[in-house]
This record gives sequence, structure tokens and C-alpha cells, in this order.
Amino acid sequence: MGPSSPARTMRLWGPRSLGVALGVFMTIGFGLQLWGGAFQRRLPRLQLRQSWATSLGPAVPSCLPRQRLVFLKTHKSGSSSVLSLLHRYGDRNGLRFALPARYQFGYPRLFRASQVKGYHPQGGGTQAPFHILCHHMRFNLKEVLQVMPSDSFFFSIVRDPAALARSAFSYYKSTSSAFRKAPSLAAFLANPRAFYRPGGRGDYYARNLLWFDFGLPFPPEKRTKRGNPKDPNSRQLHVLPSGTGPQAQILDPNAVLQPISTVADGHSQAASPTSFNLGSSSFIQWGLAWLDSVFDLVMVAEYFDESLVLLADALCWGLDDVVGFMHNAQAGGEQGLRTVSNGGLTAEEQQLTARARAWNNLDWALYVHFNRSLWARIEQYGQRRLKQAVAELRARREAMAKHCLLGGKAVDPKYITNSQFRPFQYGSAKVLGYVLRSSLSPHDREECERLATPELQYKDKLDAKQFPPTVSMSMKTSRLLSP
Repeated sequence: MGPSSPARTMRLWGPRSLGVALGVFMTIGFGLQLWGGAFQRRLPRLQLRQSWATSLGPAVPSCLPRQRLVFLKTHKSGSSSVLSLLHRYGDRNGLRFALPARYQFGYPRLFRASQVKGYHPQGGGTQAPFHILCHHMRFNLKEVLQVMPSDSFFFSIVRDPAALARSAFSYYKSTSSAFRKAPSLAAFLANPRAFYRPGGRGDYYARNLLWFDFGLPFPPEKRTKRGNPKDPNSRQLHVLPSGTGPQAQILDPNAVLQPISTVADGHSQAASPTSFNLGSSSFIQWGLAWLDSVFDLVMVAEYFDESLVLLADALCWGLDDVVGFMHNAQAGGEQGLRTVSNGGLTAEEQQLTARARAWNNLDWALYVHFNRSLWARIEQYGQRRLKQAVAELRARREAMAKHCLLGGKAVDPKYITNSQFRPFQYGSAKVLGYVLRSSLSPHDREECERLATPELQYKDKLDAKQFPPTVSMSMKTSRLLSP
């Protein structure tokens, strides 16, 4: 994964192997024709480079900031906070967003270029280019590349399926038929097939939601004996609190589904895709390898600040460009998206975690894969350097919160009287928001408003900026002259 991933993939598989792999996918009818060809058009990535100094002194740019961005906004993974950063950066720099007509691109259907407001496929070169595509969609690379250039920076974010399940159950209980029928998350995970039916209304929220958001194909549903899913106790990934190094990452080899490889002429090569066994680790690995070839960076919610530092570095942005507030956080939930190690969980919580990861097995494979690749990237960046940068980012965020916010933190929505800053309320838990201090200068208020504005209101603001309402002069004149 990362900057060299397309080139690395081409070296390992070769054009012929890639063609065969894509052919196998298309033959089994999973819609991977949406990927074919589009993969070939992705260009090699830029290498990591330092774009800002880690001291409190002024940033020293050594590269050009990247401003063609594709962010896959996954559900319940801290993605609203990333979206806020993109909204603010694009707004401040006059960039043009590829916006949906409402707030999502036809989700849960696969993304289509025609859903982008103002997109004209036959523009004849007169259409202004888009810089940022970042609102909720189910990823569809072929259609994305109709809107965004192939050398755009592609990135996303994943979250531990156990933590994601807790958040999704609370937020989507009224939306998912499976969740709605279950009295609690524990009851649901104890016997999920008593509530879940493939194709049920909203049930993409109830199982492997990340895999679904990435637009990956699903293997056929396999019926199992009634009762609990197999607890993957031997497949535990112990994610420790942020700030620990990769040496603290206890990765059971059984948890990481390694690519199937053979040795020929002293070189490691991917096994023949004709040996695919649907639902096996081979199927999962081909999906993960494809994502590696497309996405330049996949952030990890449990290491949100570390991921932000790596994002700023990869984009050649300043550190202040990724300093922001958490958005769409639920009251009583984890503000920083941190995960407690298994040692801090009760036996009941450990069982719930194991069952959630087993039920969301594809998401668990995604998470293990991208958690590992993130830490490989951290090794390349340098742990000591990262620790300094994360400390600086947090200090700047805290200072900004004290300067901008009444009370210096998020508050219950009942205290937010200004509808401009009141977040959309959905699900059983309250979604927190922000109240600005009244003593801000006009300049500071403008920047603080950018930091505190929820995603729906900010999208409306960007929409009005790009597509200002037009009223003909004749209509205005007639209104002025009318008695």
C-alpha cells in the first residue's frame, strides 16, 4: 500500500496476471467490471517527503501541496472529522468540490459520475475541474475516474470492527432491520442470523460495513449452524492506546491473512488467481491487494492523530491544515476514537469484541491489513519524529479549542442555539457540537466557524458558493417596479 503500491503490484503480478485476476472476478459475476481498466489508469504515487518542520517554528515547504483529492468517507470511522478538514482546506484555498445534489452520492448504490452536481461528461474542455471528492459514497473507481484525474491522491479511514459495531448499532438501529429487531448489540452478536437477512432493509450497516463502503464484492452467503459465530480468539489484534510503537502491536500470525505466494527463480510471486476459492483468504487477499493498488493512504481511527500527521506529510500540507475538532461524535462515546487494549476489558466486553470481529470478518481483515500498513509507514516516517509531530498537533488543537470554543470542548446539542453549528441528530445517542466564544475578532470568528461548522451545514455553504442562486435581472426589476 502507499506511494509505490501500483508499481509494486505490477512487478509482483505483471499485466497478464492482473488481467487474469480481473477476468476471474468478472466471470463470477461480482461486478468487478467496474474496476477493470480503471486500475490501469492509476499513476504511481509520489514518495513521502517532509512538508513541515516538527518544531513550533514556521513551516518550511519542500514540495508542492497536493490539491486533487479523493477521500472515501467510510461510516462511523471518524470520517466526519476528516471531512471537516477537507471542507476547511478547500474553502480557504478556493478549491472546487465534486458535490452531491443532496448529502450523499446515491448511497448505498455504487457511485456514478452523473450524481456529481455540475458534472458534464461532454464538457468539451470548458468544464472547470474538480479538486476534491469527499462525501459519502459506495466506492466505484471507474466512475470516480470520470470525475477526478487518475493522479489524484486517494485515501480513506478504517476502524476496529468491534468499536464500529457499537457505534453503528446505536446510530443505525432504526435504519437497519437487523439492528431494529435486536434488543441489544450483545443479543445481536450472540446469534446474528436470528436477526440478519442478506438484502434486508439497511442491513449493509449490520455486517462488514467497511468492505461494503469500499465497493468490494462479497462472496456468496454461507449458511452456518444456528448459534454463535466462531469466536476468533486466536485472531485477536491487540490495538494499544495511541503513542505506543509497533513493537507493542501484538499481531497473531493467524490474524493476518498473508498473500499466497510461490517462489520462482528466487523471486516471490503471487499465486495463480485461478486457484481462487470464494470466501477463502485468497478471495480476501485479492480484494486487499486491489485496494493497495488504488489508495495512497488508509488512515486508522484508533491512531487518528498519527494518521493526520502522515496525511499532512503525504500531501505536503502544513500541520495547521490538519488541526481540527472532532465531528459527529456521540455523547458518552469515545471522543478520540481510542481503543482500550484487551487487558482493560471485562470478560463480557472481550467476548463482545471477539464476536463483533468474527461477524464482521471481512472488515476485520481490512482493519488488520491497514493497521499493519500504517505502522510500516510510521516506521518509514520515524517514530521519534512522529511522536514530536503528534504532540505538536495536539497542543495546537487544544490551543485552538480554548481560543474558539465556549468551555473549550464539545457540548450537548441542547446548548447549541445557533442552527449553523447544531449537528444533525440521528440515532439513539446525541451528537455533540460546538458553541463559539462571543468575544472573537471578525478574522478569528471566520476561522473558528470553519472549524466548528458540522458537515451538512458546511456542504450547504460550499454548494451555495459553487452554485450561487441565480435570479434574472428582469425578475428583480419587475419585483422592484411592482406596486
